[in-house]
Amino acid sequence: MSAPQTARADVPTDAAARYGKQLVAHLGRKVEWTTEGPVSTAAIGGGTGIIEVGDGVLTLRAQAPDTEALERVQDVLGRHLERFGQRNEFVVTWAVDPSAGRPAG
Repeated sequence: MSAPQTARADVPTDAAARYGKQLVAHLGRKVEWTTEGPVSTAAIGGGTGIIEVGDGVLTLRAQAPDTEALERVQDVLGRHLERFGQRNEFVVTWAVDPSAGRPAG
């Protein structure tokens, strides 16, 4: 079994908590989110979407078993956040997640 494909996007904002909450609430109409502290997780389009509120940054993570599912997760998270942050000209730029494959902790 191969490791899941992962991608990450860090979006700088002074309102990370507000945008994270808005994104989870909006997407929560279609998928169920689990939130533990600053991290919210949901199954999206055959993969997993993760929203993490940080100090001055909102981090989006996408994990999936294949490229097609990974792109779906990236599209859903990125497209909605860019729309919510349009006034602040948010741009979600995805990159391979450097923490992928490492144990959490």
